Amino acid sequence: MPDVSEEKPDTIQEELKKSVQPKLSDNVAVMEAIMGQSVDVLKRDFMLCGSTDHPGAIYFLDGMADATIVDVVLKSLITYGSERKLDPERLTTADIIRTELMINASVKPVEHIKDAISAMISGDTLVFIDGVEQGMIVSSRGWKDRGVEEPASENNVRGPRDGFTETIRTNTANVRRRIRDPHLRIEPMVIGTRTMTDINIAYIQDLVKPGLVDEVKKRLDGIKIDAILESGYIEELIEDSPLSPFNTVQSTERPDKAASALLEGRVVIFIDNTPVVLIVPTFFWQFIQAPDDYYNRYWVGSFFRIVRYFAFLISLLLPSIYVMLVSFHHEMIPTQLALTIASGREVVPFPVLLEALIMELAFELMREAGLRMPKPIGQAVSIVGSLIIGQAAVQAGLVSPFMVIVVAITGISSFAIPSYSSSLALRMFRFPILLASGTMGLLGFAATFFALLLHALSIRSFGEPYLTPLSPYRPSDQRDMMLRAPMWMLNSRPGFAQDQDRMGHDQMPAPPKKDGSQ
Repeated sequence: MPDVSEEKPDTIQEELKKSVQPKLSDNVAVMEAIMGQSVDVLKRDFMLCGSTDHPGAIYFLDGMADATIVDVVLKSLITYGSERKLDPERLTTADIIRTELMINASVKPVEHIKDAISAMISGDTLVFIDGVEQGMIVSSRGWKDRGVEEPASENNVRGPRDGFTETIRTNTANVRRRIRDPHLRIEPMVIGTRTMTDINIAYIQDLVKPGLVDEVKKRLDGIKIDAILESGYIEELIEDSPLSPFNTVQSTERPDKAASALLEGRVVIFIDNTPVVLIVPTFFWQFIQAPDDYYNRYWVGSFFRIVRYFAFLISLLLPSIYVMLVSFHHEMIPTQLALTIASGREVVPFPVLLEALIMELAFELMREAGLRMPKPIGQAVSIVGSLIIGQAAVQAGLVSPFMVIVVAITGISSFAIPSYSSSLALRMFRFPILLASGTMGLLGFAATFFALLLHALSIRSFGEPYLTPLSPYRPSDQRDMMLRAPMWMLNSRPGFAQDQDRMGHDQMPAPPKKDGSQ
């Protein structure tokens, strides 16, 4: 076995630049030079149509190619040709072999070794035949994958239960099954010089804003990286404001959410080996919305959307407001409540700001520990740990009962945000506002909050203002921002879509008239 450390690093790159040769031995030598002694690279020699004068070889990766399909390929090359009594002397080109001999539905010729290797390591089977100037790529991808399951991070009560998986073609099929429109386009790309990860860009041709798809392709083409292991790699490299803590690229594991985005004229980016897809452009309000809003009646959807907006404000501002009032602005607290808070803080040795920081950090620590621990015990440990530590801290006089209540309500409110990635950013925003409120009072609270608001007003997502449709104000889009209007009123798409009409007018249902007419 050759010493890997002695191999020249440029040897493989030089071999990849070669073309497929008519001599089988030349192709075999190139394949061995590139793939080395990898145990999962399998080679099978055969004789075309059983003739000893026409040898060939197939290459495939164990575990990546479907063994059943490989067997069919071999059978068609050896047995099927013999049964049909085909003359091997006639099979001189890849096109003739493909049309007269190959049974597999997807066979295409290949001229360059680099393209042949790329197909093989993606799960396809390579066929080289002596005397044929081209190789052949036979589609045989068939690795084991996880079944379709409900996303753990995006639960809903009513609606579909399926979610994306780590297989890109399964994911695109789930969306295609929902949108049976010939205008739906899915275009392929490959990113990562070493991982060569498959990327698919999906959009509806007559809905997407002109220029948006070109901008997405431009940003993806500009990525020069060796590996893409998850969609987060892509997200960080294509967003408009890379230094902003706000999420300007939406991610989801739900096919119905991706299909809804496509129907609004947006672009969905599928990445192989991850169940998370990316949606662009995206806006702040979409992180507060949930699929349940549209699957329930509009009164219910609007009510719980308002609840989530309140949860967002509580999670972001409640600890800061409490610290600001207790530290600087006692006169703003009702007298009886102020006396209750003061009695609870009599034995606490820390300033209220330090007390809040300790409790917030402890809560985040327990939440992170519960997430990283084994699933059967993680949730129990985080809940029990929070109760025990909180009660012990109050009895020991380290924190006040009011602070425990404030931190608990804040934590519960953060769980009400449908987007997990957005809730993570929200948890980080809480600390600078808390520090400013605890050191400068109302001035620090207001300055930090409005600085955050001004920053949100200044950023964009693929050219679209982040706070659209509030800024710039679009009256027609207000029907699905803070509240969810009835379905019969949502007859237009967002303002950035190319085609605005999504349903007919006068769709409001009505009971039949007394004479039986509608």
